[in-house]
Order: sequence, then structure tokens, then C-alpha cells
Amino acid sequence: MACLMHTFIIIVAWPVLMLFLHSLFQHFDKECEDLSWRMHHEIQKMREISLVYLDRSGGLQKFVHDCKKYNDSKQSYAVYRFIISINPSDITELDAVLGNYILHNPIQAAQIFQSVCFIAIKTLSLIEQLQTEAQVSILLKPTHLPPLPSYVFSLSAFPFNYTSQRFYMSEGIATAMGTVTKYTQGARFLCTEETCPFSEGFSYIRVHLPGATESATVRNDFVCSLCSSPLQEDMKYRVLGDKQIVEMVDAKVLNALKGYSDDKSHFMIQTFTVFLRDELVNKMKIGNHYKIIGIPACVQNGLQATTCIEVNSVQLCKPNGPPFVGDNFKYLLSLTSSSCWKFTAILANIFASQVVPPGTCNTLKLTILLSLVQTCEKENANYLDLLIVTSDTLVIDRLLNYSLCLLPRGIRHPPSSDIFPSVSKDKHGTGSASIQACSAVLAKGGVCYIGDLSSYKKDKLELLQSVLESRMTTVFIPGKKYGEEADQQVTISVQTNFWSFVDVDSSSKKHIQKENFLIGQMDVSLIPPNLLDVFGLLIYNEFPSCQLSSPLVHHILKKAINPEAMLYKVSQQFRMQDFEEFILFARNLHVELSSEAENLIQGYYLASRRLRRDSLRGSTLSASALKILQVCIMHCTKSCISI
Repeated sequence: MACLMHTFIIIVAWPVLMLFLHSLFQHFDKECEDLSWRMHHEIQKMREISLVYLDRSGGLQKFVHDCKKYNDSKQSYAVYRFIISINPSDITELDAVLGNYILHNPIQAAQIFQSVCFIAIKTLSLIEQLQTEAQVSILLKPTHLPPLPSYVFSLSAFPFNYTSQRFYMSEGIATAMGTVTKYTQGARFLCTEETCPFSEGFSYIRVHLPGATESATVRNDFVCSLCSSPLQEDMKYRVLGDKQIVEMVDAKVLNALKGYSDDKSHFMIQTFTVFLRDELVNKMKIGNHYKIIGIPACVQNGLQATTCIEVNSVQLCKPNGPPFVGDNFKYLLSLTSSSCWKFTAILANIFASQVVPPGTCNTLKLTILLSLVQTCEKENANYLDLLIVTSDTLVIDRLLNYSLCLLPRGIRHPPSSDIFPSVSKDKHGTGSASIQACSAVLAKGGVCYIGDLSSYKKDKLELLQSVLESRMTTVFIPGKKYGEEADQQVTISVQTNFWSFVDVDSSSKKHIQKENFLIGQMDVSLIPPNLLDVFGLLIYNEFPSCQLSSPLVHHILKKAINPEAMLYKVSQQFRMQDFEEFILFARNLHVELSSEAENLIQGYYLASRRLRRDSLRGSTLSASALKILQVCIMHCTKSCISI
């Protein structure tokens, strides 16, 4: 009886269940159709808006011009590449959905512009050789990104979604730069089955995408989607582009390379790789500070994964000086307005009171200030390099270390590394050469403190002399070693002031000071004469280690007991930050010498020629002294008029 009842329930309930499932599937199909229709409608709307934006922004006119170039060549390409500049603010104001889609789904947004451009080409007959939409490659380049933290690329942020493939912006200094190599921009594939419709035409076009390796674009295991036969590349249609790998690092790394800092914060700094392609190749120079916009990706190289950015735009960052200086400097200038030299003299007297007591090492402090305000990133700037002869390296080293931190780019050169750029093999497995930026290049527009000259070998000193003479250094890249057909020579500009000293006590030569000497004459036998001539100023430290002044001894002892103590009232009135602002402001001023000042300097120089010709009692004043005198006078004047 129970079995019959169970059979009856199944017979009666089964049709009802089937009817319910059928209605459910119909409802689901309708939902899918509605969803598909809505998506199609939104995409179609975005296509229409993108066309309106191209028309309003002038992008359509540029697109037509680019098409004309392709059409005039009469050559058939596998890929026709177009660059479209996007202003996120303008396009978001036009349509928020499309603006958001471009910012957060740039690869999919490029497909919308691809469809619009293909229809425009076919409708207006812009390129006769074009056959399929897949042949149109669109690269979207945003002019800027919203100034929000979520758009800033930071390796210290955790967690970071490396697979988002959306636009980020980042800033950094180019610390290493590879040579230009080739990559596959696009390729055409054909089905190996002759009867297959895809054995001809341009149906299978593969284009490089951000973060993709070469094997992702071109390899031999692709199959036909219609007949599953292997695909074979048509080599005559391969499109090659230029590629350059650059290593960048956050600008905060410069704080870690300074000899002294009152910033006690701790942070981790890591380099990241950027890829420059096609029109962006060689847009960066090693040592410069750039702001970039690109799409991050994670590139696998064997067992290692490297975070990189496919760059879409590059912008050079130029530091701007503060528009004002502190009130204490203004008050000091008002008190010393009766003389054009009092302000500079007092400034040298109170400078670096955290390191040495006021009134000591005034000559050296004045020359340091002159060198600091002489820093800039101009190609043909006047550089003021300092060479100090001393037997008290402790005080000199502390003073120079302190002064480095007054500039955005003050680099203390570590003895274990190279001063000037060197070449190594690229670490990304390409086998190409990579030029590494060293201390002199990282100090661009600032000061490179190279320490004791007596610790360097002869070849290093000869290289230093050559760079100081020409302000250029040449890197030799052997082609055979790095997979190139020919050798290369890369010339790099060195735009920095050099500071150094010579420790007379560490030299094997005995330092004997002449008892009878003329003004401007001193014993410089410890320094190679040719190297001496290329340094702008030679300063003899007036406090030998055996004759330290009493204030300096008390200062050193008190600082050893309490390093954080403010020993002088002037240290509170003129803080380190005040001097930073003053120097950044003063070095951006343009100063010219009057005709009377130039005549005075030239007269002094001509009078010194007679002394330089005297082999017995002659001065060792170099032939470049006239230029150095002009530089010193101009920047003493700059310090006076800077407020």
C-alpha cells in the first residue's frame, strides 16, 4: 500500500516539478537577456559618448591625421596603432560612467574606443588596407589622475592588488636605465588547416597588453577556435616596437643617503621597475625626478616575481623654491642694511651652530654657503667645487655632513661604491646592459660629498679630474658582452657640486708650511696640480688638530654628553629648517655683475699673472680663477639681495 502511494505521489508531483523548473528557467533566461541587453545598451551608450568626447577634445581630428599617414604608405600592417589622450576630468564631466570605466578598466575601455575608431575608419574610408577590428590597437593616455590616495602606487601599502590593471600614478628618481631593445607590438596568426576560413585574412591578431611578456604575445601553441588546428605566425606581418627598462626609487631615498639628518622616522624604500615603450623610449634621463602614470603588473621571471609599471605618460618634476624666507632673516637684513657685506658675514658666523660654535671656521662656512646657493640643474651652470686641506677631519666631516642636509639632493658618497655611473647586466633576464646611477648622478642639482681624496687611487682621481673639467662622464658598453652587434658609448651629464678634503696627517708626505709666502700662496704639494686646478676653491682649515680653539673643544665635549642640546640662543633663532628655506630661495635668484665689479675682478686677475709667472715666489692661482672669482662675488651678492 505504501509503495503504491509513493508511486502515485511521483506520478502526480513530477509534472508539477517539471512545470516549476521550466518556468524558473524561463525567468532565468529572461533575466540573462535583460542583463545582456542592459550591458549592450551601456556599452553602446559609452561608444556614443566616446565619439562625442573625441570630437570635442580634438582627438578625432588627430585620429584622422594618423589614419592618413597609414593610408598614404600603401602598406598593409597587422596592427594599426593609435594613441588617444584622455582628460579624466573632462570625460567624467561628460559621462561619469565612462570616466570611471576608463580609470578603473583601461584595457576594456580601450576596446570601446577600438570599436568607435574601426567604425570611423570603415565609414569614412580612412585606411583602405584595414580589414578587421582586431587590427586596430588603441592606447589610452590619461593627462592626469584624481589626486586621491587610492590612485597612488606605493609598494609599502598592504595589501596591494597587483591584478587590478588600472591606472596608478607614482613619483621617483630614475636610478638605473637599460639600453633600448625590441619587443613584439603585434602579430598575425593563420590557421594551418587550408580548408579553414581562418587560414587567411586578419582574424587572429595578437597585440601586446600591459604587463604581458613576449611569450604571451608570440608563441607556437595557439590553436584555432573553429577547427582546433594549430596556428602559425605570418612573420612578414610582425610589428616590432622599442622597449626600455628603467629602475625607479622613491625620492625619500635621498634622505637615507645624507650624512646627517634630524629626521628620526624609519621607513623602507624599494626600487620598482617601469617599462617605457615606443614613443616614451629615452624620455627619461638617469638621475632625474619624474611623475609617471601607468598600469601595474606582476612579471614572472623564473622563480621570482617582479612588480613593474607599464608607463603611459612621463612628466619631469622640477623642485620649486619657497616663495619666502623666515622673519629672523628679514630682521637681520634690516639691521645690516647699511653695508652689503655685514649680512653675509653674520650669516657665515652663525651658520651651522648645531655643529660648530658661532665665530669658528667662518671662512669655510662662507664658502660652503656660496657652494650651496650655487646648486642648480641647468646644463651650463657655474659650479663651485670645494677642496679643503685639513688635519682635523672630525670637525670638517661633521660640518660638511650637516650642510648636505640643507639641500633636497645632498649625497654622501659611500666609499664602497662608484662615484660615477657603471654598467651591469639587466636583472630581468633580457641580457641587455643597464646603466646604474651612482652618487654623482643622484646628487643632480645638489652636492656630492666624496670624502677624503687621499683614500682614492690614481685612476679614480684621473676620472674625477676629467669629470670636473667637462662636467660629463662616458659609459662604455661592450656589445659582445651584452648581446649587441656593436659597442656603445653613452655620455651622461654630471650637474652637481663636489665637496672633498685632504687629510694631511694621513699622507706619507710631510706637510711643511712655508714661513715666507705671498698672499694667496700655500703649500699644496699633497694634491696633484691638475686636480687642484679643476676644483673651484681650495680652503686651508685654520684650526689644526693640535691647536683647537677653546670654544670648539667645549662644544665638542658638551655635544658628546648631550647630542640634542641647544647650546646657543642663535641655534633656536636660526634653525636648520630656516637655512633650508633660505638656500632654496636664494639659489633660484638670477644675479648679474655690474660693469664696475667685472673690471675690478679682471684687474685683480691680470695683476696676478705676473705672480704666477714667478717660479720661485709665484702664486699657484689657476687659469680658471677669474671665473671662480666672478662666481663667488655673484653669490655673495645673491645672499645679500635674496630677501
